[in-house]
Amino acid sequence: MPASDFEPVIGLEVHCQLKTKSKAFCACPVVFGAPPNTAVCPVCLGYPGVLPAVNREMVTLAMRVALATGCTIEEKSVFARKNYFYPDLPKGYQISQYARPLATRGAVALRADGSPKSVRLNRVHLEEDAGKSMHDFPWQDVPTGVSLVDLNRAGTPLIEIVSEPDLSSAEEAYEYLVLLRRLVRWVDASDGNMEEGSLRCDANVSVRKKGAAGLGTKVEIKNLNSFAHVKKAIEHEIERQVSALEAGQTLVQETRLYEPATGATKTMRSKEESMDYRYFPDPDLGALVVDAAWKADVAAAMPELPQARAARLVSAFGLPAADADLVCLSRPLADFYEAAVAAYPKNPKALANWLLSELLARMSDADRHAGRMPVAPGTLAALVARIDDGTISGKIAKELLGDLIATGRPVDDLVKEKGLVQISDEGEIRDAVAAVLADHPAQVATFRGGKTASFGWFVGQVMKATGGKANPEVVNRLLREALDGR
Repeated sequence: MPASDFEPVIGLEVHCQLKTKSKAFCACPVVFGAPPNTAVCPVCLGYPGVLPAVNREMVTLAMRVALATGCTIEEKSVFARKNYFYPDLPKGYQISQYARPLATRGAVALRADGSPKSVRLNRVHLEEDAGKSMHDFPWQDVPTGVSLVDLNRAGTPLIEIVSEPDLSSAEEAYEYLVLLRRLVRWVDASDGNMEEGSLRCDANVSVRKKGAAGLGTKVEIKNLNSFAHVKKAIEHEIERQVSALEAGQTLVQETRLYEPATGATKTMRSKEESMDYRYFPDPDLGALVVDAAWKADVAAAMPELPQARAARLVSAFGLPAADADLVCLSRPLADFYEAAVAAYPKNPKALANWLLSELLARMSDADRHAGRMPVAPGTLAALVARIDDGTISGKIAKELLGDLIATGRPVDDLVKEKGLVQISDEGEIRDAVAAVLADHPAQVATFRGGKTASFGWFVGQVMKATGGKANPEVVNRLLREALDGR
């Protein structure tokens, strides 16, 4: 049976660390990279007799994500104990939400093969993280084969964002995850750093005959910690399941791990069902009540969301939709752009071009998210203004940009100090054109003989003769006139 007879069905469970200063149910700090087991207390270590207390900021940040994804925030939700044993789970259970989550029935909009697609969300619920089992150590005194446990992460506040099985390819899953990370960062609920474990993904993958109403046997791929791994793991799992069905094999419901070194998934354990965790309401925590006033306060503080903001940039400034989407890669990037437009409103398209072509190339994803811009918005505005008024050329501006980034000095000061003012005087440029043509009679004859592709060479010679300061538009016009004998 050919592979084209099957279609994949994919749902993602995204665990997102919330951007709080303290843990979910105690006052321990949330830190990354601290010495092992230094950010802990009796509550997150699970000592007998301790009592957890809900971190209000954790709930507020989770509500931001729920509102950003169009979820319904429930007035009452319930924390439950999810019981299982693992060395990095000191209490023997994880505080999570199960039967009554914080928020339900949202959606994330993406484009699938160029067409709009809505991926439904089943729920957004709160939970605490476990600790971390460590198997490789830089220390010399740890015996081979020993594992250690760092409980600094235990109790760190998370939300789990669970999609419906609406994704149909690894590419769609990748795009969904990118857009979801932009949203949680945009509303300042999480830093979304996968390399630090702030965003992790489990993928539920099955395949079925095309047109079938039911779902195939579901396989869960656990703890995918990069966008590339999500895409590659899903691609491999689809191929594995299709090959097995083509060979007449029966798939089993299980949990698998992705091995980056081999690009394959491998069996981890049989898939647990909810009954295996013996969920029951946590007796130490009452119902979480989100009243109308709290919800209204959170909603009032919500920023304009990225898709709405991109649409406004198209409408207000005439940007192409693709450029507006890039400007809205992060909220600090969009804020920078609008500040630059406010400083120089005459040419918003040029400001976007410079931001996306010259500045964005000098920034990492972390820079864009944190708002670490190479220059201030007013500096970019002044640079584009000097191009527009003919003071400098675009070429000079690009050469000047490195100095602006390095020094932070005003554009006009550097232009004056370096003698970079563009030559626009037609008489001076005409003299330079005449000198170049007089010095290269053979090339002039070749051009006039029909080999007009050498025109760019003449432009380069004039620019060289003027130290790169001649106005390119004037150079092109005067050269064309001189070479055509006008």
